[in-house]
Amino acid sequence: MPDFAIGESEFLLDGKPFQILSGALHYFRIHPDQWADRIEKARLMGLNTIETYVPWNAHSPRRGVFDTTGMLDLELFLRRVAEAGLHAIVRPGPYICAEWDNGGLPSWLFRQPGVGVRRYEPQYLAAVGEYFSEVLRIVRPLQVDQGGPVLLLQVENEYGAFGNDSTYLKWLVELFRAQGITVPLVTVDQPEDAMLTAGGIDGVLRTGSFGSRSVERLATLRAHQPTGPLMCMEFWDGWFDHWGGPHHTTSAAEAAAELDALLSTGASVNIYMVHGGTNFGLTNGANDKGVYRPTVTSYDYDAPVDEAGRLTAKFHAFREVIARHAPVPPLPEFDVQPPVPEFSATLGEPIRLLDRPDSWGAWRAHEDLPSLDDLDAQFALYRTQLDLDGPVVLQLDEVRDRAHVFLDGDPIGVLSREDHDRAITLPRGRGRLDLIVEDQGRVNYGSRIGEAKGLIGPLQVGTSTPSAWQTLAIDLDAVPELWRTTLQSTAGVGPTAYRAAFTIEEPTDLFLRTDAWGKGFAWINGFCLGRYWRRGPQHTLYIPGPALRAGTNELVVLELDTLADTTARFTPTAELGPTEL
Repeated sequence: MPDFAIGESEFLLDGKPFQILSGALHYFRIHPDQWADRIEKARLMGLNTIETYVPWNAHSPRRGVFDTTGMLDLELFLRRVAEAGLHAIVRPGPYICAEWDNGGLPSWLFRQPGVGVRRYEPQYLAAVGEYFSEVLRIVRPLQVDQGGPVLLLQVENEYGAFGNDSTYLKWLVELFRAQGITVPLVTVDQPEDAMLTAGGIDGVLRTGSFGSRSVERLATLRAHQPTGPLMCMEFWDGWFDHWGGPHHTTSAAEAAAELDALLSTGASVNIYMVHGGTNFGLTNGANDKGVYRPTVTSYDYDAPVDEAGRLTAKFHAFREVIARHAPVPPLPEFDVQPPVPEFSATLGEPIRLLDRPDSWGAWRAHEDLPSLDDLDAQFALYRTQLDLDGPVVLQLDEVRDRAHVFLDGDPIGVLSREDHDRAITLPRGRGRLDLIVEDQGRVNYGSRIGEAKGLIGPLQVGTSTPSAWQTLAIDLDAVPELWRTTLQSTAGVGPTAYRAAFTIEEPTDLFLRTDAWGKGFAWINGFCLGRYWRRGPQHTLYIPGPALRAGTNELVVLELDTLADTTARFTPTAELGPTEL
């Protein structure tokens, strides 16, 4: 079997120097029917390796569950990599960041009193042990020394930016080895002295993460690691977007020049991202450095292969650079499909949440205000009855992340975490108070990882604290099924589901325009495309061709604000927004 090792200054594959030319592809951000296409395009750019994170929370939404179906079939993805003749790098965390919800850590983990994440704490270690037993069971037989594609595994992720618990890091290394991982292990940190010191482990290769000043940053890495190969584990060739911000792009020429400088030193590289993909469903993360900013649905990342799998100018610029340092395969003539003409469908058959909440879920009674975590929900209706005099102020400690306030079905306003809203005036103190609360994505980096979601109390109305609450956790996966059991209602205020049918001759990639709508979610044939929001920058949702079918297809939209235009418009091109505001 092939042997892969860390030499004095280079990686060694079967004893010969091997420069890793890798690109990041996240299997959980790509429809599985498109994995082979994206992997092949990475190979055509000249790469010899594919890297992926593993999202713990996606595989284990509940403790004791480890889902490997559909988009979560890690084994099948790694076999697709091997079938393309490429190697693989696996970065299983347990924390991954990745602009992914909660940085990949499952929310149930934080409900254990006293748990200490990303450190040597018994409850956390027990959970990590359960997780790694599942992941490494998949990866173990796919290591290169057993005939598989996997060359390297990464321990933790940019740990030096978080903590300095060397006992915890060493425990992870021992766990990997005890679980039969024989290939080399690595860590990654930004090339700053403090981070490389805190995040490194003696005997484990350190790698860096950066997107500029490559020669300088490799020198910093070398100062902390006198021997062994140099590697940039995350060569940032683009960036991600937040709702309300610009769409980030980088110069293809400048990024290519930086890549050339890096490869000219003999260092190995993992291009982050070679293809970004999409935060389908409700999987996007968020940042909070004083202001909460959720990440958009598209994870295009201005990568060489765009969100729809198309080759960009950056692809060709990178391929030209790689060809100076390694052989690249010939680039075939791709069949150019005629662009799909734009077409539209009319959304109708509204089902309004506040009209028939019983059909959206089951009511639960509470004496104290529960969090969304307590409800195991990302979207929920909270209800209580008020009996107070005059106009009153509703106030609470914090809303995470957005709450629509209604009194007797009339809209009062929105409490937004991003705007630091903590209070709203109710025009009267009597009536049915409804709050519709949305988790817009958990923070994926920094000290606020793992925080509870929902209404953070105590919640006061005037001088009183309501103690009789009803909640209705809404299973968003079930929204496309509402019409099976629920009669349509009259369109009105509050969250409302709509659907439309449209016909296509054969499945093909499309984009759904959303700029005429407010804020909400969309599904195609039950597959959740993700979130949309009028504030942008993103104004289209990517529809992967495999989610469609020849003949009749169904679009479902759940609008949370106002759907002023009931026309659904489909287009062959993306609109990811302005690069400057």
